[in-house]
Amino acid sequence: AYRWIKRVMEKADITGPQASPKGLRHGYGIHAVRSGVQLHMLQKWMGHASMTTTAIYANAVGDEELEIADRMW
Repeated sequence: AYRWIKRVMEKADITGPQASPKGLRHGYGIHAVRSGVQLHMLQKWMGHASMTTTAIYANAVGDEELEIADRMW
């Protein structure tokens, strides 16, 4: 599976540390949170035993953090 994912990433011109199964999984988690998936659902989907692990995906930084702040005002 690792080699297959690496080939797919190369064809998609995705390089660097994120071009791995772990990077794909992390990207999925971040995309889910940014799409409005509730953390308890993401925890279930990703098979995390602890909500603390899932909450890592909700740590907003950079442009995303500014976008969230703008919505408050």
